[in-house]
Amino acid sequence: MKHTLSFLVGLIAVVTIAAAAIAQQGDAPTAQDHHCAKADAHMKCPMMAGKDDMTMDERGDKGMGFSQAKTTHHFLLTPDGGVISVEAKDGADTESRDQIRMHLGHIAKAFAAGDFNIPMFVHDQVPPGVPVMQAKKDKITYSFEESERGGKVVIRSGDAEAVSAIHDFLAFQIREHKTGDAMEPDDHHR
Repeated sequence: MKHTLSFLVGLIAVVTIAAAAIAQQGDAPTAQDHHCAKADAHMKCPMMAGKDDMTMDERGDKGMGFSQAKTTHHFLLTPDGGVISVEAKDGADTESRDQIRMHLGHIAKAFAAGDFNIPMFVHDQVPPGVPVMQAKKDKITYSFEESERGGKVVIRSGDAEAVSAIHDFLAFQIREHKTGDAMEPDDHHR
């Protein structure tokens, strides 16, 4: 009986310590929390607390997992969809390059599943085109391609309403990020 009681007291102590460690860990952001590479529950990510006090670039740093100041975004409209391109400004910045690739690879999969939580977080609103892109997700393809300094997500559809929504989404990105990219489809970026 004495050994059983000692065992139970020891077990309770171990469980209490483990629970405290897990609770503490939940408060401490991890690398995954920082860039939310698996954004299934993106909006519940601990690093996203207080987003209303952040600028778009600050939300972009957190939501995308790389510095907006060290990278360049481009949003290109094509006749059948468009391209999201992100590159490190410095060719020697392999850290940003790798973070871009991780993010864009995730984005291609998330968008294909109808998950637009990251752009909704970054822009603090539902971007134009998203509801239609979600409804027509089975008519849109998203493919990730690496580039020398980062990568791109190529978005394509044969559905006219989906293409129009993609264009609305990308035009919004052009305005928000102030990229200066063309607001009309261009065949050269297919």
